[in-house]
Amino acid sequence: MTFANQRATGLLFFVAGTVILVGGYLKFHDQVSGFPFISGWLLFAFMMVLTVYNARKRLPFLPLGSSEAWLQFHLYLGLLTAVLFGVHIAFRPPTGWFDGVLAALYLGVTISGLFGWFVSRSLPKRMTARGGEVVFERIPAIRQSLHQQAEALALKSVPEGKSTTIADFYVKHLDSFFRGPQNRLKHLFEIRRPLQHTVYQISDLNRFLNDNERLIMDRIGELVRQKDGLDYHHSLQLTLKVWLFVHIPLTYGLLIFSLTHIVIVYAFSGGAR
Repeated sequence: MTFANQRATGLLFFVAGTVILVGGYLKFHDQVSGFPFISGWLLFAFMMVLTVYNARKRLPFLPLGSSEAWLQFHLYLGLLTAVLFGVHIAFRPPTGWFDGVLAALYLGVTISGLFGWFVSRSLPKRMTARGGEVVFERIPAIRQSLHQQAEALALKSVPEGKSTTIADFYVKHLDSFFRGPQNRLKHLFEIRRPLQHTVYQISDLNRFLNDNERLIMDRIGELVRQKDGLDYHHSLQLTLKVWLFVHIPLTYGLLIFSLTHIVIVYAFSGGAR
C-alpha cells in the first residue's frame, strides 16, 4: 500500500471512529449507567495498543508489516484516543489533583507524540538535503578533528604571514565556535544568520591579508562551513533523540496513573452496575 493510500485509510478510520464515539456518547451516556466504565476500558485498551508500537520498533525483523504502516496506524489511533478521552471525561475539565495529573499526562503524551511525528517526517529530509546523515556518535570526533585543523592553520599563519592577524581573529571569533555545538535552536528553525555573519567577518578580514594569509583564511573558512553543517546535523539528530526521552516516560507514567485510576474507581464504586 502506498503512503497516500495509508494516509487516506488512516483519515477514514479516524473520521469513522470519531463519528461512532461522539454519536455513542450523545445517545448513550445518559441512558447507560456504566458508560464511563465502558469508555474507560476502551480508552485503556487503545493506550495499550499504542504502546505496542514501541515494541514493534525494537523488533524490525519480524514480519509484522512495514514500519511506515505501523506509524500511520499509531498516529491515527492516537488521534482517535484523544476523542475517546474527551468522551470518557464527558468533555468537561478534570476535577481534583489526581484527575488533573492524569489529564496533564495524557495531554503531554499527545502533544509530544504529534511533535515526534512531525520531526520524524521533516528532519530526515532536511538532513539529506544538507549532505546526508552523519552518524550521531561520530560527531564529537569529527568536531574535534575540525577544531584541530582550524587551530593548526591559525598557528601556521603567524610564521608564514609574519603577522598575528589570523591567529588573533581565530582566538576572538572562532575558537569557541569550533570547541562545541553551536546555534542548536537556530539550526532547528533553519536560521542561517550566524554562519552568514561569520563568513562576512572572514571576508572583511581578507582585505587586510596578503596572498598567503588569504589562502590560509580560505581553508579556515571552509572548515567553518563544515563545522556549521556538523552542528546542523547534531541539532536535528539530537531533537529526534530527545523527544523520545520525553514521550516514552510520559507514556509509561500515563499507564501507571491509569492503572491506579482504575483501581481507585473500582475500589470506591464496586465496579459497573
